[in-house]
Amino acid sequence: MAMHGARDHDLVQALRRTVHPLHGAEDDFAVVLARALRADLVLLGEASHGTHEYYRIRAELTKRLIREGHVTAILIEADWPDAWRVHRYVTARPDADALATDALAGFTRFPQWMWRNADMLDFVGWLRTHNEQLPPPERVGIFGLDLYSLHASIAALVDYLDTIDPDAADRARERYRCLDAGGADPQRYGRLVTLGLREDCEQQVVAQLVEMQRHADAFLRRDGLIAAEDRFFAEQNARLIRNAEHYHRALFGHPALSWNVRDRHMMETVQSLRAFLQAEQRHGALVLWAHNSHLGDTRATEMHELGEVNVGQLVRQAFGRAACLVGFTGYVGSVTASDTWGGTARCMRVSPAHPGSYEALFHEVASGGPAPNFTVDLTRSDATTALLNVPRLERAIGVLYRPATERQSHYFHARLPEQFDFVLHYDRTRAVEPLEHAGTWSPSALPETYPTAL
Repeated sequence: MAMHGARDHDLVQALRRTVHPLHGAEDDFAVVLARALRADLVLLGEASHGTHEYYRIRAELTKRLIREGHVTAILIEADWPDAWRVHRYVTARPDADALATDALAGFTRFPQWMWRNADMLDFVGWLRTHNEQLPPPERVGIFGLDLYSLHASIAALVDYLDTIDPDAADRARERYRCLDAGGADPQRYGRLVTLGLREDCEQQVVAQLVEMQRHADAFLRRDGLIAAEDRFFAEQNARLIRNAEHYHRALFGHPALSWNVRDRHMMETVQSLRAFLQAEQRHGALVLWAHNSHLGDTRATEMHELGEVNVGQLVRQAFGRAACLVGFTGYVGSVTASDTWGGTARCMRVSPAHPGSYEALFHEVASGGPAPNFTVDLTRSDATTALLNVPRLERAIGVLYRPATERQSHYFHARLPEQFDFVLHYDRTRAVEPLEHAGTWSPSALPETYPTAL
């Protein structure tokens, strides 16, 4: 990193004195856990959708909170029906898959590696074993935050209604038939509506959600074997379908609009799940797993100037200090990603972070500091935090990685102390391992001298 004068030199020295080294010791995350154990919502981010360390450490932090009896549920940046299959497995329901690998088989939509990977498999297996030692009401579930499952959610909702009220199922089919004009591609529906070639289906999807909410108790009374959990699953599918219909129309408007619809849906999912669990007398914390771009407070980034909101901002506005926001950063390594949307997973080399970025700054700290990996406590009110709280570049790698346009594709300006409460920096990282290996994914494709592990 090119140093930016005496101010950055002083900042590096101050950070070396104040960061919390991560050596693999039992007390590595003590400062983060102390805050997280007082929080109602714990948001654990990631700087890419394909880095082993982010998945592994996020899982480890969650395990620690679960062992303390602090967690009621985990919400992940995944589709609701796909995550529901995992939920049934980890809570050992009678209708669950027999194996963890089968429970993850629902994640067929690109990018499959995001949840069908070795680290997720390890965590799901651990959670199942942990939950089997507890009575069902105390078991920790896994739920999906995202809204890309329009057709899968329609199918799941109609299937549920078929079992308890065939007439209600027929009404749902009729309402949702409005969405068939888009075929298998919901974006085609949104495009046709935007071009004025057909009317939207907003009235129909709202009507179905309202019916589900009005008749929730009746559904339960009609069949005592239908668990409240199943009813909530169905109602959430109706909520998702309403929001997904809005999202696919919003795709063809202002760029910030579809992002906001998506993140507001995620926040609505958090609030709905929390209300449901509390009604069931389950009052523990919720843990969220998603990308930094969703979980860091967007008001501290240049995206806010473009009109975007995100989950981190909405959570802080709703819960204040009862929320704990944790982000991750990395300097160099490898990542599982694709260079085209819908493409195959590749093990790709991650370029050294751009000069002037937080990642490059933290690399300087790591190079001469107490450890290559460390926690930065951004809740401290001191001169070091104040020096950090000026706009710098921050890297974000999603499911796509394009090194040729690294600066334009993967960086934005942010004020880290206002974005997160803590940041965990891992200087050298390696790619998360997909459960299915294609010829395009091979760590051996990287140079032999290139770091593949800590």
